[in-house]
Amino acid sequence: MVVLGIADHVNSGAAIVIDGIVAAAVNEERLVRKKMVFGVPRRSIAMVMELAKIRPEDIDVVAVATVNGHLINEYIEFRGWFDLKRSTIKQVFFAVGSRVSRFRKRMPLLEKLYYKLREPAFAHRRRALKKIFADEFGIRAPTHFIDHHYAHACSAYFSSGFDDALVVTMDGGGDGVSSQIYGASAGRLEKLHQVSSFNSLGNYYAYVTHICGFKAGKHEGKITGLAAYGEPRYQGLLNDLITFEAGTIVNKGQLFYESALEGIEQRLPTGWKREDLAASIQQHAEDLVHKYVGHWRENTGKRHIALAGGLFANVRINQVVHELDGVESVFIHPGMTDEGLPTGAALALNAQLAPDRSRVPRRCFEHVYLGPSFEDEGMVAALERAGVRYERHANIEEKIAELLAQGYVVARFAGAMEYGPRALGNRSILYTPSDPSVNDWLNKNLRRTEFMPFAPSVLAEELHRCFHGVAGAEDTSRFMTITFKCTPWMQRECRGVVHIDGTARPQTVSERDNPAYYKIIERFRAKTGLPCIVNTSFNIHEEPIVCTPEDAVRAFQIGHLDCLAIGPFVAVNEEAVQRHQERRARAAVAN
Repeated sequence: MVVLGIADHVNSGAAIVIDGIVAAAVNEERLVRKKMVFGVPRRSIAMVMELAKIRPEDIDVVAVATVNGHLINEYIEFRGWFDLKRSTIKQVFFAVGSRVSRFRKRMPLLEKLYYKLREPAFAHRRRALKKIFADEFGIRAPTHFIDHHYAHACSAYFSSGFDDALVVTMDGGGDGVSSQIYGASAGRLEKLHQVSSFNSLGNYYAYVTHICGFKAGKHEGKITGLAAYGEPRYQGLLNDLITFEAGTIVNKGQLFYESALEGIEQRLPTGWKREDLAASIQQHAEDLVHKYVGHWRENTGKRHIALAGGLFANVRINQVVHELDGVESVFIHPGMTDEGLPTGAALALNAQLAPDRSRVPRRCFEHVYLGPSFEDEGMVAALERAGVRYERHANIEEKIAELLAQGYVVARFAGAMEYGPRALGNRSILYTPSDPSVNDWLNKNLRRTEFMPFAPSVLAEELHRCFHGVAGAEDTSRFMTITFKCTPWMQRECRGVVHIDGTARPQTVSERDNPAYYKIIERFRAKTGLPCIVNTSFNIHEEPIVCTPEDAVRAFQIGHLDCLAIGPFVAVNEEAVQRHQERRARAAVAN
């Protein structure tokens, strides 16, 4: 069975699933160069069909993630929840709902009224999408609309490799829900519990993100990193607003949207520090997830946990779940945010229509290099159009390892683009892990304002040497989705990838997953004795990860990087030698 999966709201995209295996998955932001873009994913649909070698008539069914939504026919770049243009009805609801949220218990019909008023818009989207598929792509297969959180749940379960598992989804909200709990076994998922969007922990994390001066729904990762620099002084205040009671998450403060911003700010003391507020929401979120997931783990007795949804982009929260009593193993879907919805919707429909659900694969991919790749000729053309000088190398992996060992920053563009928010070696910026100052100067060059340290790509066989407590999370660490406590050796020798709290979020690299990238790290180890390298996404701040050779060359030039390894070619920035000498001098002082 061939299923085309679609998501057309935030971080829209498409995926092709064939008999339960993901053949291709791409998000629209990479193709239109607008980060977390909303809109009908026309380019992604065309791209995944091309990658999977699927014609319109080959598609058996179409799965569209999220049942209730309005049509977005033009691209909208996501700039944060409080800067988003909404339809008139939706804007009125948010404004009114914000003001009357504390009276919600006395007005139980408010949410029903909202969905009743917007049903014509929802129905228009469903009709319009079917027409677009038929008229623009020649796709006339039956179209199904899949519940937002069920799509998340299926993305987690059918990629985990688990047969029997507890499946947990958590985010800001989708289809009126912010979390669902499923018991999964033999290819079937049974819903055990759900939490409404009003009672969303993810929303409160977003509120704090906005209050701290960042973009809600977009920059929560900055809060996670910033938290290590503060103290959770305001956790009690937050617990009075959003808390855990009787197996669920409860919006005790009865605050929503703008009233939540006002309510939190009014409760903060004069002179509050954003580092402390970040630490407070991070610690509180960790504690609530510990209680919530722990409750359902004990209630079901299940020992394997599969996670998806935007809240599980928080790698520290994932570590908390991994460390829960009774958890044997944990897996986080690599596209855990809404960019994973196309894959999840397709997997959900594939399972739903399967004649024997027990035979549906529980491992829908072995790696996530599911996007486009490019021929050498296209790379040469991009370099020459930009006037960038380059050399071809017969052993490009050895050359990259040599440059890294010498202390150069190398942007690598090779093979198929990764699916999900993490660059996993094929669209990555690489550097030695021993320089503790790298987070400051490299982020400045890339125009980023990050508080998280750069992540390490680590040889799989060296994982236990570098980290504590990895048992049961080795598989998910392949996708840079969880943090571990670093060993004393790691903290001493690889200071450039260890956070102030002593943790790191590694990508474990095996020869099976990515032979060429593995060879780079293995050769780097042979030269330096270090089994890991810095890996950060190859992009400029507020731009998506590079997709094409043209994107790579442009980012190389704008980012003032030392070297670009693009396919078998290496380009060197003319200023690289001088910068390299300056960095070596700084590193010598720091060490």
